[in-house]
Amino acid sequence: MNNKHNAKYTFYYLLSLAALIFMSISLGMILFGIINKTIPDILRLYGSSNVTGRQMKFALSALFISAPIFYYISSLINRGLRKGELEKDSAIRRWLTYFIILISSLIILGSFVGVINNFLSGELTSRFLLKTASVLFISGLVFSFYLYDVKRENPEQPSKVTKLFFFGTLILVIAIFVSAWFFVESPREERQRRVDEVLLRNMNSLENAVNSYYENNKRLPNDIEELKSHRYFYAQRFEEMVDPETKEPIVYQKVGDQEFEMCAAFRTSTFTQEESPVIATYTYYDTREPREHEAGYQCLPGYLYAAEPIQAKEAVLD
Repeated sequence: MNNKHNAKYTFYYLLSLAALIFMSISLGMILFGIINKTIPDILRLYGSSNVTGRQMKFALSALFISAPIFYYISSLINRGLRKGELEKDSAIRRWLTYFIILISSLIILGSFVGVINNFLSGELTSRFLLKTASVLFISGLVFSFYLYDVKRENPEQPSKVTKLFFFGTLILVIAIFVSAWFFVESPREERQRRVDEVLLRNMNSLENAVNSYYENNKRLPNDIEELKSHRYFYAQRFEEMVDPETKEPIVYQKVGDQEFEMCAAFRTSTFTQEESPVIATYTYYDTREPREHEAGYQCLPGYLYAAEPIQAKEAVLD
C-alpha cells in the first residue's frame, strides 16, 4: 500500500471502531431498556423506570450520531479495497480489524458479566434470558462479519455477504431506533414533566415561608397578603413561588387552624407516569411521601412541620 494512504485508512479504521462501540452499546442499552419496561421487576420498581428512560434517551442520541458515521466510514474502507488503495493483506487492515474484534470482545465480556451479575442478584429469569440473547445477537453480528471480512480471499470484489450485512444491519438499526420511541417520553412530554417538577419545588418554597410564619406567629396566615408582610417571604425570591413557565402565582389557601393547601395548574399527571413517584415528584420536607397530582388545576395539601410532633403523639395515644 502506498505510504500516502497509511494515515487515511488508519484514521478510517479507528473512527469506525469508535462508531461501532457507540452503536453496539447503544443498541444493547435500547434492547435492555425495552426488556425492562416490557417485563417489570418488583425488586427494581423504585426509580428503575426513570433510570431506564434516561439511559434509553442517551442511547438514542448516541445511535443517531454513531450509526451514520459507522456505515459511511465502512463504505469508504470498502471503496478503498476496490480501488486498490488498501491491499487485502496490508498490515493496517489485518491488525486494525483484529484490534476491532479485541475491543468488541472486551465490551461484550463486560456486558455478559453485568447481565449474569443481575441474574445472580435476583433478576427475573425471563429478563435474564432476553438480555443474554440480545448480547449474543449483537456480538454474533460483529464477530461473524469482521472474521469473514478479514479472511475473505477477494475483498476487492463485490460480495453478497457484505451487502447483506450492510443493508440487513441498517434495517435492524433503524427498526430498533424507531421502536425505542414507543418506550420513552417525547421531548414535549419530558419538558412538561420537568416544568411540573420545578413547580413542585416552588410550592415547597411557599410551604417553607408558611412554616416560618407559623413558627414566629404560632398560627397560619389567613391569606397570601398576610404572608407577604412576614420578613421571611422577602428572603425568598418571588419567582420561586410562581409557575416557572406562565409566571402565575401559586395560590395559598388556609383550610384550618393547622391546615393549608397550595394550588396551581399542572401539565402532567403523576398517576400516569411510569417513573417512580419518589423520583418523579418533589417530596415533603422531612418525609418520603410524594406529592402526586392530576393534570390541570390542583390543590395539594401543605405540610406543617411544627404540627408533626403533635400528630405523632396523638397517633400513639390512639
